[in-house]
Amino acid sequence: MSIASALGLTADDAVVLQNSNKLALRLLPCDVLARVAPLAEQVAQFEIELAQRLAETGSPVAALDPRVAPRAHERDGFVVTLWTYHAPVAAHGVAPADYAKALEQLHAGMRKLDVAAPHFMDRVAEAQQLVADRDRTPALADADRELLGSTLSSLRRTIANRGAAEQLLHGEPHPGNVLGTTDGPLFIDLETCCRGPVEFDLAHVPEEVAGHYPDADQELLGECRALVLAMVAAWRWDAGDQYPDGRQVGLELLRTIRQGPPWPALDIVMRRLAGP
Repeated sequence: MSIASALGLTADDAVVLQNSNKLALRLLPCDVLARVAPLAEQVAQFEIELAQRLAETGSPVAALDPRVAPRAHERDGFVVTLWTYHAPVAAHGVAPADYAKALEQLHAGMRKLDVAAPHFMDRVAEAQQLVADRDRTPALADADRELLGSTLSSLRRTIANRGAAEQLLHGEPHPGNVLGTTDGPLFIDLETCCRGPVEFDLAHVPEEVAGHYPDADQELLGECRALVLAMVAAWRWDAGDQYPDGRQVGLELLRTIRQGPPWPALDIVMRRLAGP
């Protein structure tokens, strides 16, 4: 609030929209979305620059607040970025066909950019390192550690051997990172951007959304879904993870991986936990 006020925005109140490993706040009455992350874990300037360049291509991404300079603000070990706030307009989320079309448009815009970004396999390697480090994942049982480690390793080899075409990706275009707005679906949280096959992005979206995306390799999509399940499971066992009900999510993901294929989309696993 003090950062926004110093920039000439009136911020008398802050409403928590999301509280996980990162924090999203709606500042009022200026109506700004503030994203807050630990300084050591952020790539805020990269996200800002990418959002600006994608907006120039007409890609469906959320915009920075136009009233202040596009930059990251550091204070007390945290970094804050200020974005345009969009009030939700869809009571039941974004329609699958619209979601898929927006993702296709985002991928098209990303293909126009020459941006240095990590490879998606770098994130797989990070998950493998997390699973192998007992100090960072002390609650992970030996059998589960072996399951996750072997799953990540085998899928990494299988997917790499396919030699699929790669491009710039969102990295985590799951429903929590797409907003239904009066301007249509808009993607947020671009800090997960990486390079890889579009099927890796599709592995994060609901099955009905992926079904509307044209020309996806279904076998590769299935393998990427399994990879995403294993990666997310690894993150949920990180001793420093702050995801709400993260341990329960981790247990359900392990159970799903143990059952084997056909691999469900991540949202199906999350709906199981939510119940009827």
